[in-house]
Parts: sequence; C-alpha cells; structure tokens
Amino acid sequence: MNDMTPTREQREAKLEGLGCKRKRVEDIRFTQGKGNYVDDVKLPGMLHGDFVRSPHAHARVKSINSDEALKVPGVLAVITAETLKTVNLAWMPTLAGDVQMVLADGKVLFQGQEVAFVVATDRYAADDGINKVVVEYEPLPALIDPFKAMDPDAPVLREDLAGKTSGAHGPRKHHNHVFEWTVGDKDLTDAAFRKAEVTIKEMISYHRTHPSPLETCQCVCSFDKIKGELTIWGTFQAPHVIRTVVALIAKIPEHKIHVISPDIGGGFGNKVGAYPGYICAAVASIVTGKPVKWVEDRIENLTATSFARDYHMTAEIASTKDGKVTGLRVHVLADHGAFDACADPSKWPAGFFNIVTGSYDFPVAHLSVDGIYTNKAPGGVAYRCSFRVTEAAYCIERAMDILAQKLGMDPAELRLKNFIKAEQFPYHSALGWEYDSGDYHTAMRKMMETVDYAGLRKEQAAQRAAFKRGETREIMGLGVSFFTEIVGAGPSKNCDILGIAMFDSCEIRLHPTGAGIARVGTKSQGQGHETTWAQIIATEIGIPADDIMVEEGNTDTAPYGLGTYGSRSTPVAGAAIAMAARKIKAKAQMIAAYKLEVHEGDLEWDIDGFRVKGLPEKTMSMKDICWAAYNSVPPGMEPGLEAVSYYDPPNMTYPFGAYICVMNIDVDTGVYNVRRFYALDDCGTRINPMIIEGQVHGGLTEAFAIAMGQEIRYDPEGNVVTGSFMDFFMPTAVETPHWETDFTVTPSPHHPIGAKGVGESPNVGGVPAFSNAVNDAFSFLGSTHIQMPHDYWRNWRAAKELGVFA
Repeated sequence: MNDMTPTREQREAKLEGLGCKRKRVEDIRFTQGKGNYVDDVKLPGMLHGDFVRSPHAHARVKSINSDEALKVPGVLAVITAETLKTVNLAWMPTLAGDVQMVLADGKVLFQGQEVAFVVATDRYAADDGINKVVVEYEPLPALIDPFKAMDPDAPVLREDLAGKTSGAHGPRKHHNHVFEWTVGDKDLTDAAFRKAEVTIKEMISYHRTHPSPLETCQCVCSFDKIKGELTIWGTFQAPHVIRTVVALIAKIPEHKIHVISPDIGGGFGNKVGAYPGYICAAVASIVTGKPVKWVEDRIENLTATSFARDYHMTAEIASTKDGKVTGLRVHVLADHGAFDACADPSKWPAGFFNIVTGSYDFPVAHLSVDGIYTNKAPGGVAYRCSFRVTEAAYCIERAMDILAQKLGMDPAELRLKNFIKAEQFPYHSALGWEYDSGDYHTAMRKMMETVDYAGLRKEQAAQRAAFKRGETREIMGLGVSFFTEIVGAGPSKNCDILGIAMFDSCEIRLHPTGAGIARVGTKSQGQGHETTWAQIIATEIGIPADDIMVEEGNTDTAPYGLGTYGSRSTPVAGAAIAMAARKIKAKAQMIAAYKLEVHEGDLEWDIDGFRVKGLPEKTMSMKDICWAAYNSVPPGMEPGLEAVSYYDPPNMTYPFGAYICVMNIDVDTGVYNVRRFYALDDCGTRINPMIIEGQVHGGLTEAFAIAMGQEIRYDPEGNVVTGSFMDFFMPTAVETPHWETDFTVTPSPHHPIGAKGVGESPNVGGVPAFSNAVNDAFSFLGSTHIQMPHDYWRNWRAAKELGVFA
C-alpha cells in the first residue's frame, strides 16, 4: 500500500459521520448576525398589522368603533369579526378538533384575546391606530379556578357550543367540559387497590407555564392577485401543516400557497399551531393587495399564544409493604383555557399522558382525563416535551417519592425494585404502549455510583441532625428522577394531525462531482439539523458531511413533512434520511458492479465506496460512482442519483434517563443552592455528542426555570400577573446551575440507525428532579408534597407552615 493512501480511520474521520463531534454549520451565520428571520423579510410596499386586545378575561363586546383609528395617518383598515364573516373566516379550526375565534365574535374569553386587527403603513401607525379603536365591553364573571369550572352555577363560557352534548372526543358532561378520556382497566385497577397493603394518594399540580422562545410568533403574508398565489413567511415549526390549514380555512388551492420558514429563534412547541395573526395578515394582504407583516411583542406572546401544562393530577399508587407496586390510578383535570387548541395528535385528547406508568412495571393501571374550559389563553403545547409526557413524568416521579416516604424506603431503591427489567423488552405497558428497548437498572446504578449516592445520603443525615441541634438553618435535598419518554410521533396506526399521518420525509440528490443536497420535511429551531442530517447521510453513503447541503422549511422544495416538535426529528425524519440514503446506496452498488465488471453480490461496502470481496484493491468510491451516474450507468438504468423516502415508523421510540439534583435550602429566606445536577441520558445511537450535550444543557435550563419559578399566573379577575420578563422567571447565566452530563446507549431495535431522540428528555426528567430535591429537603420536617414552582417565597412559606420558626 502507498504510504500516502488514507487509512481506514482517516477516511472515516473525513466523513464526519455518526458519532463525530462536528461543529454546527449553522453557527457560522448565526454568530455573525447573518441569520435570516421573519422580521428580516422586507418587501416593497409592505404594510404592518397589530391587534386591539381585550383587557377583560370575560366580557361581551357591545360595540367596536374604528372611526377615530381610521383618521390616524398611515392607518388603512380595521378588520373585525364582522369583516371576517363576509369571507367565512371569523372562526378557525384548532388542531384538537375544536373551533376558535379569529377575532372576538360577540364576547371575549380571555385577557389579551384578539378583538380587531389594524393595518397601517408602519408599526408605529398601527400602534397609534389600535389605541384609537373604541371597544365597549360588558364585563362578565371570570372563571379562573379549574376546580370550579364544572360547578352547577359556573358561568357559561362557550356560548357557541350551547346544546352540544358531545365534542371532538366524545360526550360532554357540563357546559364547560371539553372531553373525558379514559384508558386502562378500571375494574382490575380498583381490585388491586382493594387488596393493597399500602396506598398513597396525592394531588400533584403542574402549573401553567409558557415556552417563551427568544423570537416571538410572526409572519409576512403576500398575496399575488394576478397569479392568485399566497406566500407566507412565518415562524412555523410545521410549514406543510400550516399550508394545509390555510388551504382548508381560506379555500385557496394548496398548490397556490407557498409557506416558508426561515431561521427560527427557538420554538419549543410555541410555534406549532395556527394563530389569529396568521389569518388576519393573510386576509389583510388579500384585501389590500400588498404584503402584510404581523409581529407580536413579548407581552402578547406570554399572555395570548399557546401556554403549556396546567394539569392537575390526582395520583394513587398501590403497593406491597416491601415496596412492590401493584396498581396505578390517575385522574387529571386539564385546564385548556378558552378554546381546546392543544397541539396533540388527533386521536389523543390528552396527548401521550398514558405514559404515566413511567419506567415501572405496573401490572394494572387506569387513567381518566377531564378537559375543561376556563377564561385563560387557549393552547396546550408540548413545551419541549412530547404531548403531555412532561406532565406524566412529573406525576409518576413525584408519586414514587411520596410512596417511598410512606414506606420508609430510599427513593432510588424503590425505583430499582420496580423498574421494567431489560429482559422484559419489548414491554407492553398497562396503559397500552409498547416500549421498544431499555436498560434502566444499568443507567440508575451508573448514576448512583458516579455521584456517590450512598455518601450523599450519609451527608444528608448528618446535616439533618445538625439542623435539629440548631447548628445550621440549611436543609439538604436529593432529587432522584428516572424517566421514560415516548417520542417519534408517529406511526400512522395511532398518530395524525387533522387526518394527515405523522410520517416524515427526505429527498436526497447527489450531483456529478460527488456533492449533494438533502431536503427534509422537518424544521430546525436550534437543534442543529443542518449539521446532524448531513452526518447521517455521510455515514450511510460515504460522502463527507461538508459536501451535503441540508434544506428545510420551504413547502415549494421540501417533501411534505409534519414538522419538528415532540422530539420527532431524529426518530422520524432521521429515519427517512437514512432510508433515502439507502435507496441511493442500492443504486450506487448496481453502478459500481457494472463499472467494476462484477456481480452486485460480489461487492461490499467500505466506508466511502464499494470494494470487491477478496480483492480489496479493486474499489470504486462514492465520488466516482456519482460521476458515473451521470455518464455511464448500466443499460436500461435511468441516469442520476437521487431518492425520496416517506417514513412511517412502526413504533414510537422510548429514550430514558437517570437524573439527580443535590440542593440546599435556607429555611429563613427560602433561597436555594443547586450544588450538583447530574443527568444521564440514553437516546440510543448518538449522532453528534456535542449537539446532544448542548440540547441537554438547554433542556435542563428550561426545566430549572419551570420547577423553580416560571409560571403564568392569574388573579381572580383573570388578569395575567406574570405577563413580562419582569415577573416571568427567565434564568440567566447567573442563576443557571452547572450541568453534569453522562450517557448509556441502548439502540432502538426498529429505527434504521437505532436513534431515539433527546432534545426534550432533559425537560421531561429535569423538572421532577428539581421538585423532588425540594420535597426531599422538606420531607424530614413532616411535609409530603409541596406544589411547584419552588421559588424563594414559596420555599420560605413552606418552612413557615412546617413550623421551623420560633
């Protein structure tokens, strides 16, 4: 062999494929301020729109007078519900099968609801215009407490549903009831509780919070009257879905709607659904014949776009005296706000909450969820989680700690005793899921050994003794969390949005010189798709990742895909990419066999090309195959080298992790100190370890914010009291703890490359770890459960209620 011939390791390194810590190619433009966001879109003659919003949570709209607004220089039009009725656009369908007002029609149902849309030559004129629109309201009683929503005398919120005894998900049992969803075997579960030696029951609330991405929701709509075409640039996590929704609402043929998602400054679920701003901007462009831009401000984003969580979960566990769980029973009161606009797959009104059995071998379980309307903003997005999985994980992880406390067992040991065993996979849960793979005991023991869990418990015991002697005013908590997430929506057998199966797609086209382009149906909001998608292709077909351009977000060029949310990118689109690459590889093998004058079966793959078995010197690289594909293919074969794959996964994927939070709390001030946070994730095959680490850091920071203070809170009249970053906790580098990451690898057996997804896991597992740490700290003072969020004031109040002050 020539000394200059690259070694196998050098050839593999050049590809920068799976497992390589390849630097993010996106960051070249982002760090230089060269990103292209919606607000960077500036078109000739572009107008601007802004909303008149309701100051009331519940009120009748008696009249809207826009005369003075139309006198403001630059104001061109004021659109109301009456305007929209002329084109049948006053109401729009939601992803959950409900309908939602685009603009207030007769009454308003939450503070900040859109009442009128002012169109002007610039944003300043639009802002002046909205302040001149006079709206006469008749205030009505506001319903804020979800536990009072179905009282006999509760105010009727949705008058448009009067007389309707059923909705999209079955019977309704009250005028403010949305649905009841049940799963599991109630009779067997009730029997298990009757026989149980030990039971626990606790109301576990997951408060209302908000994804609050760096970039707010916005769009630019431009209607070409000559061609009859509508182009929309927007902050869309699922551009193809938005195109379909607009076609259904506006009755414009789908091929004449062009949706483009440029760079997006974070999404976290907030940018999945359709908002009134999109519809109003499109209508305004059609009416005026000019492009119209809508950009919401931060207060609008926090108070009026889709919230997250607001689940109130009554959890019960039955077990033996030695800690073996025998049954699980959960009831959820789900606060959906004014309209059911949850971004869940159509068949799942409570998302994938039935993963609430977690990582544990419950022989029987029963779940019931009641969705209700209140005078709050609608929505219910999967804020960095897969459709209510975070709520489910928080519920079961708090419940397991409460059970451990009642039994006098260590929380980690209780989990080890009840984990699904490695030999039980694929595991069928009591609530209907088939867990693909897992090795929970190994992950848990690695976490315990790495942090010296036994030593931490000894330290805690010593500190508690010192506290009782009056030598310290700090209490120490160890927050153990072990989660199993369900991601990769999804299989067409159980997942769709508006009737469209939740597959995803990839088109790969290789050029004669050995470079290529991949167009994918997902849309990155910071996950690094342009980097990692190329790495999958590099490993699959032997073309260096630097020679693969990745394109997303343009419905004119990308194949139809269901977008990015719920950690579905790698489990679904990543699989589509691998399958498209394998189609190309199969054709490349036929070309190589023809050029090398051997049978296809005589070839074997070797990193970046094919070689003849037994004759390693007789090879053909993929770069050479690309050239041959355009000038000398086998007789009867079409030239070119490209493929498309639409991947409908056979099952979800089930990443898991073992987390621990070590925290000290000063009882006199409520101030906490996160001393250590260790997060071990198992996401199957790891594509880019550096990006995984970044995703875990980001998700843990959001989990920290949610658990320790982030909340959308209302006063009794329905006023949002946390509607800006002055009051809504947004941690900076000052407050954020140091993150310690680790991993195990348990590949998914049905995914083409064994990957499971990781972007949302740290939010799913992080929140219960923080909350369990706080609750563990207070448990020796007699507390059973303290509700989130655990800010300084609530910690101090908990200490006060537990009698620690003289």
